[in-house]
Amino acid sequence: MERQFLRTFFLLFFLVGCQQVEINKLETTAKEKNLDSFENSVYNNDEDKNIWTYIQDNNNSYDNLVIDNQILSYMNMHLKDLDKFEEYLNDSYYFLYFVVNELEKNNLPVELAILPYIESNYDPFSISSSGAVGIWQFMPRTGRLYELNKSWWYEDRHDPYKSTEAAVGYLKYLYERFNKDIYLTIASYNAGPSLVDRRINQNKRLGEDIDFWSLNLPSQTKNYVPKYIALRELILNSEKYGVKMPNIPYDSVVEKVNISGQVEILALSEFLDIKPELLYKLNAGYTKWASAPKDESIFYIPKDKYFLFTSETNPFNKINDINWISHIVKRGDNLWDLSVKYDTEVKIIKEINYLDNNLLSINDTLLIPLGKSKSNSFIPYEMYIVSEGDTLWGIAKKYNLDVRDLARMNSLNEDEYLQLGQQLSIGNKNIHRNIESKKRTILYSVKQGDNLYKISELFDVTIKSIEEINSLNESTLMPGQIIKIAIRAF
Repeated sequence: MERQFLRTFFLLFFLVGCQQVEINKLETTAKEKNLDSFENSVYNNDEDKNIWTYIQDNNNSYDNLVIDNQILSYMNMHLKDLDKFEEYLNDSYYFLYFVVNELEKNNLPVELAILPYIESNYDPFSISSSGAVGIWQFMPRTGRLYELNKSWWYEDRHDPYKSTEAAVGYLKYLYERFNKDIYLTIASYNAGPSLVDRRINQNKRLGEDIDFWSLNLPSQTKNYVPKYIALRELILNSEKYGVKMPNIPYDSVVEKVNISGQVEILALSEFLDIKPELLYKLNAGYTKWASAPKDESIFYIPKDKYFLFTSETNPFNKINDINWISHIVKRGDNLWDLSVKYDTEVKIIKEINYLDNNLLSINDTLLIPLGKSKSNSFIPYEMYIVSEGDTLWGIAKKYNLDVRDLARMNSLNEDEYLQLGQQLSIGNKNIHRNIESKKRTILYSVKQGDNLYKISELFDVTIKSIEEINSLNESTLMPGQIIKIAIRAF
């Protein structure tokens, strides 16, 4: 492998190392391909039906491309370990076909599917130091412009499929804004279109060329396009460089399924008999242990597991929501923030917990419905059947209730006699205690920047409980690591 790398290096150096052709003239001499033909193109090579052959056959080629020393150095970074490079390319296995398909639907060059390798190595959990997220590294503002939403339950920028639809929409806008110049499109995706426009106008005033190579752009962007060209060259001419491409079919390897109600990641992964890490990767937009508490959840699953959803024994044909969770009030909590966090309403929290005002007491336990789905439209109450000798005072004392609250809940006077067999609502104060005995173990995928303190605050549990259930000897966590958390919910 080392010899192959050196042989490739010297061959490339001999071919292009001493060439003096100016790279900033390449785009004006490159042949243009009619992108309108992409939409109607059909790939029928069943003998070798893989994504790489398709990209090679349908790329927006630049016949006069010259590889300079900068591009050559990036190529050699990959060629020095061909096995690692193959693994690097295979990281896109579950997403590459979807990306190529979206690009084609929007009449964009299919080789733009290379960009997520540079952005994130096709890692949906990726988070940069500047706050960019997902395989396309969307910043919050750009994400909002392309309707990538965020709540306590999900972060669309992490979702590999939603973010791809948004990224392709953004690339289409850039491609048209910069007159279908592929390098200016890529540069503006990295640096922002406003900055690229300013640099173009600056060169116009100076009477200089306005192609990518002539612009005074940030060093990161100056490196970004050569990285793209290097990867593109290795992928389109893999045989020439001795690169073994991973086996990724030109077909979807995932299936989109709609499931009624809220779905726990652990339960679904066990039903599919796949690792929860894979299910989280395919559905990275779900940032908690389950999908959001809505009437329907969308999941992407491996295609070879789809048959399980057509079976009569599929347990997800029935709604199995996590309806309620208990929350222990901490300093700084207020009803408005809790309603936003748990996707519910202030008036519902007050009604369920018999709150006459908006004041909360530290260490009090609140019962909170998760979301506004139909299954959470009822309020849970415990019922008590009156026996001989029962009084309101006695029942109130038994369940640690104020007799006035008990009377009010049942539209009774405090001194009213009770009838044998009469049903009384004792509210939900006792349900809080029952929740403690109904702790459920959920899975959580560690995000970049997470630590035990942040996770404990997120789920309202103690650091000690996380350490014990996961047998953690040290507090170091890795992005993508799956840990167990015992939450109070039912």
